[in-house]
Amino acid sequence: MSTETKRRSLLRRAIGAVDAVATHHSVDRYVELAVPTWSSTEVRARVTAVARTTPSSVTLTLRPNGNWAGFRAGQHTQLTVEIGGVRHTRCYSLANAAGQRNGLIELTVKAHPHGTVSNFLVDNAAVGLVVGLSPAQGEFTLPDTRPDRILLISGGSGVTPVMSMLRTLCDEGHTGTVTFVHYALSANDHIYRDEVAALAAQHGNVRVVRIYTDAPGSGDLDGFFTEAQLVAAEPLWDAAEVFVCGPPPLMNAVRDHYAAAGLATRHHDEAFTLDQVIAESTGGTITFTATGATAADDGRTLLEQAEGAGLTPAYGCRMGICHTCPRLLASGTVRNVTNNELTDAGTEVRLCVSAPVGNVAIDL
Repeated sequence: MSTETKRRSLLRRAIGAVDAVATHHSVDRYVELAVPTWSSTEVRARVTAVARTTPSSVTLTLRPNGNWAGFRAGQHTQLTVEIGGVRHTRCYSLANAAGQRNGLIELTVKAHPHGTVSNFLVDNAAVGLVVGLSPAQGEFTLPDTRPDRILLISGGSGVTPVMSMLRTLCDEGHTGTVTFVHYALSANDHIYRDEVAALAAQHGNVRVVRIYTDAPGSGDLDGFFTEAQLVAAEPLWDAAEVFVCGPPPLMNAVRDHYAAAGLATRHHDEAFTLDQVIAESTGGTITFTATGATAADDGRTLLEQAEGAGLTPAYGCRMGICHTCPRLLASGTVRNVTNNELTDAGTEVRLCVSAPVGNVAIDL
């Protein structure tokens, strides 16, 4: 343990001891007035560099405080930022190589049409901005024993976790075959385009295949995912471990292809958007017990219907990943819209992926 790490550890212990007898605000509250990234328990980070390499994205380099415990390539973090006096939390994948020793991490955020946080960061993020982070999360990771043949497939901003995988493999000196297939609207929309090309040029075992769906003829292949396209990109695809992140149509197409080939165990994916859920009301009534509000079920998720009733529950990813929105289901049954599993009363359910089945009451 370095001298600096020991010093920080001792300081946190001392502040914890003082907190135990404090009667009003914690010591953290006073220290952070002078050092905004300080916390004895929470992960906070300061933006140290900002790059806008495509029209609709921003790449942030951040220096987290000593509470950050690192991550595995492919994992994500929950970023919290204050906008207009309100704290908002969203999930973003780490994009840099795991094990990077300079203490910095990298996130790339793509603006979405109605994305409060993504648009704020793309338009306004600047050096000095302080954000909150959760510990790294997620099972979409490279196995500890690296496969001899790896296929990375990404679309749009889904490039970030697989970019972390590619950077990590290159940093480790991995010698197995790595094929990196990326889908973007055009070359100008290709996040990390130049770096991916540079890594392929530097590492003979890395092959890059670019597919620009709105600009035929400008990439290495054209169109959307098909078996013929996969064979052209990686002839030995059936011998590779495939890692996929991107929009639902791409994710579903690759998943279905591997399943049909009997190779589902070789397929690994991560998504930060849900397929469009068809709202089908079961004719019940939702009772929000903490506020006394009620709503006639229209088939949407509990989060959407709570917002429609004028409530403002906390949420993060809106797709069941970050576990920001769980609330106790006081009565009734809900359906998980991602897998159709049913959950009965007495259990905390995630509002963002739970839809009512008949009458329900939720602690909100």
